[in-house]
Amino acid sequence: MWNKSFFIGLVAVGATIGAAVADEYKDQAAVAKQLPSAKVTLSQGLTAGESKGQPISAKFEIDEGHFQLSVYTAQGAALQEVLVDYNTGKIAKAEPLSEAGDLADAKKQIAAMAKAKTTLKAASDKAEQDNAGYRAFSVVPTLKANHAIAMVTLAKGTQIKSVSEPLE
Repeated sequence: MWNKSFFIGLVAVGATIGAAVADEYKDQAAVAKQLPSAKVTLSQGLTAGESKGQPISAKFEIDEGHFQLSVYTAQGAALQEVLVDYNTGKIAKAEPLSEAGDLADAKKQIAAMAKAKTTLKAASDKAEQDNAGYRAFSVVPTLKANHAIAMVTLAKGTQIKSVSEPLE
């Protein structure tokens, strides 16, 4: 019933997933290392992004070798990536989302935020309060069992953890 090709394919899928998880952890570790240099908090970045629409996610990231604070916003049908200067809290740049993967992620985030009764800022702040010494560096809404939650990723030195906070 099961042939050798099936098992080889299964191993290949497992290796691909394992590599993706390893890459994500490596990316998070690189962000955690840079995080102490940021004077602005994730919460302050979300507040800055509000001037361009409703924040639907936010994260500190390293993009093309540059550490940055990115906030995705939605205003009507307009979806933007807002880059917030992590030293001043001022908007450095805002541009429409155009990459297919970014647009797909944003649509899922909008669906989750449509059910939310609280903000990503409130979820991020609560995660930091509940995890003394940790600093939030990513907040992404998602639907779990048709309920809106925020996945908040936090760092304390080199320790990284993710927690979920209800948005409803």
